[in-house]
Amino acid sequence: MLFLAVVLLVLVREGSEVFGRSVGGHLSDEFAIDVTKLADSEALMTQTLGRTQRRKSRKKRPNFERKMKDLAEAVHACGSMGFTDMKLHKLRNTSVTCNDGSPAGYYLRRSHGSKRWLLFLEGGWYCFDQASCRNRWANMPRNLMSSKGWPDRKKGNGILSPDPEENPYWWNANTVYVPYCSSDVWSGMSPRHDKDDFAFMGALILQEVLRDLLPLGLKNSKTLLLSGSSAGGTGVILNLDRSAEFLRREGSSVQVQGVADSGWFLDNKQYMPTECTETLSCAPTEAIRRGIQWWNGQVPERCARQYSKDEQWRCFFGYRAYPTLQAPLFVIQWLFDEAQMMVNNVGTPVDKEQWNYIHNLGVDLRKTLTNVTGVFAPACLAHTLITKSDWMTVQMKGVSLPNALHCWEQSLLWGKVEPQEPTCVSQLVDSCPWPHCNPTCPKLRNPFTGEEMDFIPLMMELVGIDMNAIAEQMGMDPDDLVRMLTS
Repeated sequence: MLFLAVVLLVLVREGSEVFGRSVGGHLSDEFAIDVTKLADSEALMTQTLGRTQRRKSRKKRPNFERKMKDLAEAVHACGSMGFTDMKLHKLRNTSVTCNDGSPAGYYLRRSHGSKRWLLFLEGGWYCFDQASCRNRWANMPRNLMSSKGWPDRKKGNGILSPDPEENPYWWNANTVYVPYCSSDVWSGMSPRHDKDDFAFMGALILQEVLRDLLPLGLKNSKTLLLSGSSAGGTGVILNLDRSAEFLRREGSSVQVQGVADSGWFLDNKQYMPTECTETLSCAPTEAIRRGIQWWNGQVPERCARQYSKDEQWRCFFGYRAYPTLQAPLFVIQWLFDEAQMMVNNVGTPVDKEQWNYIHNLGVDLRKTLTNVTGVFAPACLAHTLITKSDWMTVQMKGVSLPNALHCWEQSLLWGKVEPQEPTCVSQLVDSCPWPHCNPTCPKLRNPFTGEEMDFIPLMMELVGIDMNAIAEQMGMDPDDLVRMLTS
């Protein structure tokens, strides 16, 4: 690593000459240089350098980029020895806890020299009353309610990966992973009152994580990307503006942006209404209505103003909160999200009514995304994406999620709705109408054989779907129906 540090110092000096600026920070065995701006250096130089300087810098830039790529590969090789794991830190404020009263915390991988921070909120459903929380304690992984079993170190995949091949734009950011142990969709501000009670302090946990990170470099950084998946994705929507305001009050000018993965749910009616006795079958509207009181749940202030106190639970649903948010938000949402279909009690589609319900679910979700300026919504049956190693494989119009997200970030940087490059797209919503009609969707697996299968053949094998009968019910030719579902 000493050799790499020396090489880095040489490259940083060369890079500062190329771009006409110095690179701050110090070197350590966890260093990283923010090279994602390389692609935008020409635009930067337009504002800061004359034409002569630009011509000189263009000649130097390819050599610099090549050296930086070689260096990134060498640094990643060091990661295999454990240098790139995230390390557990408990909150300094010990009064902010997990459900069981154990101390909350976060995992951190420092990237000295980088002015960008990536903070990820873990997901994992929720509980909404005494019975559902007792059931969660007894049957769900205990680390979703307690920190007592958390490991000292954690690896990251997808957008959390330190590998520039897997994570081309955020591999070198300061990376923070916040485990979910509050069961409240990151909204709660309710302390534990006695040993038989539960605390619900998700919103406070996030606030205290930010407070602890300020002296570690967050205060003087440029960008904080607040991200999360599932309940963590909804947590991003709920906490985005609040986090930005908290950091401003603490004297930081960091720009806060949000990425909500698989947390944009609908408050529509279930296919088959059920009694609200457990989390996975309770209609989301009823679960959140109960939960917000149980957790002392907090919603975005501007959204809360639009509803009476008894109706503020509606702000948990992204399409209602989004128009009120001031900080920018990028939405990642499968059009046929597995969690949405589970709480809507759809079941395995075996008749026309279920197929119609599923089709309309995609239609309804697509409508809620019409005015979202940064969105990636494939027509797939899946749940969560950004922390998976293969997060680059799903595409729409030839554009992957990392590229769409990067395009969106650059549009924010330049203050434009859409960058000028024709290949740069940050609003992507599939138009095909059925689950897995996008050929790049994640493969489904036969639960009995483990074999990868496409959606329609899998449904035919598992539940004996009769495509001829369904086509007859829908007044279609069977071949046309199969083509519609698979093209």
